[in-house]
Amino acid sequence: MRLSALSIVCSFLFSLILNDVAVAAEVSNVNSETTLSQNSQLMNTPAGYQIPQNPHSNDFAFFFEVERKRHWIVTTMLYTLLVIVAIIIIYTVRHFRFTLNRLFGHQRHPYLDIEIADWPTVTVLIPAHNEEKVINTILQALLDVDYPKNKLIITPINDHSTDKTGEIIEKLAIQYPEIIKPVTRDTGIEGKAAVLKDVSDAVTSEIMLVFDADYLPGKGLLKQLVAPFFDPEVGAMMGRVVPINVDKNVLTRFLDLERSGGYQVDQQARMNLHLVPQYGGTVGGVRVSALKSIGSWDENSLAEDTDITYRLLLAGWKTVYQNRSECYEEVPEAWPIRINQLKRWTRGHNHSTAMHSIPLLTSRRVSLLEKIDGLLLLGVYLVSPLLVLGWLLAISLFFLGEHLMYGIIAVLAVTSYGALGNFAAFFEIAAALRIDGRRQAIRLLSINIFNFLVSLISTSKATMGQLLPFSRGKKLHWQKTSRYRKQAGKK
Repeated sequence: MRLSALSIVCSFLFSLILNDVAVAAEVSNVNSETTLSQNSQLMNTPAGYQIPQNPHSNDFAFFFEVERKRHWIVTTMLYTLLVIVAIIIIYTVRHFRFTLNRLFGHQRHPYLDIEIADWPTVTVLIPAHNEEKVINTILQALLDVDYPKNKLIITPINDHSTDKTGEIIEKLAIQYPEIIKPVTRDTGIEGKAAVLKDVSDAVTSEIMLVFDADYLPGKGLLKQLVAPFFDPEVGAMMGRVVPINVDKNVLTRFLDLERSGGYQVDQQARMNLHLVPQYGGTVGGVRVSALKSIGSWDENSLAEDTDITYRLLLAGWKTVYQNRSECYEEVPEAWPIRINQLKRWTRGHNHSTAMHSIPLLTSRRVSLLEKIDGLLLLGVYLVSPLLVLGWLLAISLFFLGEHLMYGIIAVLAVTSYGALGNFAAFFEIAAALRIDGRRQAIRLLSINIFNFLVSLISTSKATMGQLLPFSRGKKLHWQKTSRYRKQAGKK
């Protein structure tokens, strides 16, 4: 209701502005016609006759024009649009750079050859809130991994569950008391970040891995995730996420394309180029000493993964990505669930953007390239509302007679779909599918515009909601993504 009321007010104010500008433009046209009439009398030319001109000769005249006077609102709209176009082009170049590097550049996989080592003790955390459908599966998979059992601690965390999650965890803990060390939270703040903060303080191992409850780790995955921590500069690492329920419907196929582009190309390219790979909050790990040095997790964050990535970066720690360390997840199968997920990610990521942008710019520990890439990564969810604003400005200026808009609208049309999307761009997805050997899936790109539009509207709405005065100072609310897998033992 608040957003609807705001939309009505904004539309009313916008119409008043356009009306004011249109009146000013009409007055300007009248003055121009009067001047033209006077000049035509001096030249013995009929007043109704105009000398033909090249329609494109004045496309960029506003940069140099002195005689023609624009309403100040029009001038502001013009320059705002140009800034938006510049930002979109920057993201386009970024995506092209990542794609070309992934296809033709040097690929960095520095830790995959570590197979035999003195493996350290590792604690695996699994936050679980009403996860009765999936918690047994991930615990059984972790019990079956190829990792020394005397150095493996599995800690499922029953966070305020009201279903049978706690019963399932306790049953397995009784069977494997040396490995499974459950934790139950009945009080305190709900949510993944709060869970991790509470439990991390009690972790005694140096390496801590985190999995969401719906994930399915392979037999050799844990060694691959632990291997990067032999490098003393590594504070966090991230593996690749692969959807397991791809064939359910069109949405799951869209999300599979998105994950492919985001991990196979985007994350690996940032790893190749020594930029800022992002810890993704699951299928990854954190060095406990590094975590404690930055004050542990932020319990109020909806994007604890982004938050921890930048806090580690600012403290001098590196985050690395391993593309071949794959783990399988459930992606949303219903559009309302997907939209809620997007809104939660947007609010959490934007909160991290507000918190870390200035410290990143002023940090002496971060290289220039890392600063540029880090800022662009922080800004990914802000580009969608900027794109919407850009289209509104372009259309408005076009109908106000600004012929420069022919060129700018063309630039926006070409770059908007290619440059934007949620975590992956059109050409990144195509390259990822080619690398994965799934060329037939490229046919879905022709209709991926629908997924793009849903992401565009959802992220824009969530961002605008954060900018409203009454939303400032409110704590972010965590919402768990629904599960679709059938509970073990049920048909």
